[in-house]
Amino acid sequence: MNDNLQVRQVNYGAAGDRDALVELLDLYARDPMGGGEGLADEVKARLCDDLAAMPGAVSFIAWSGDKPLGLLNAMPGYSTFKARPLMNIHDIAVRAECRGRGVGQALLEALEKHARARGCCKLTLEVLSGNAVATRSYLRFGFEQYALDPAAGYAMFMQKWL
Repeated sequence: MNDNLQVRQVNYGAAGDRDALVELLDLYARDPMGGGEGLADEVKARLCDDLAAMPGAVSFIAWSGDKPLGLLNAMPGYSTFKARPLMNIHDIAVRAECRGRGVGQALLEALEKHARARGCCKLTLEVLSGNAVATRSYLRFGFEQYALDPAAGYAMFMQKWL
């Protein structure tokens, strides 16, 4: 990993953090694993204010000097089986030229520390089944497929647009 790498929690009100967050998320959205289409201007304009207004939302950016290398956005949830909060990773993005250098692992470490300090019982995330690079990274960090009883199968992530 890059010795100059620093991971900091995003201040949604600070111009530099706002610009870096939107830049990194837009790069991710343009990537095939992010859908291949950049963020709409209206989304770019509102995103940081919306995140700031969302209770418990947290973002981290990995920096090398003044260059943002990676981003993690997470939202709180709640485990009814444990009666404790959890953190769901909604986005994790690393610049293509920085992948494989420990940036994603550093972002995950920062979120884990944050979640443990808040009494969370687990971290959750979704990953595309074809994203082998990200899947290997998550497995290396200790994530595993979600199953209550393996005989019943593994959880599937589903959506319905509204």
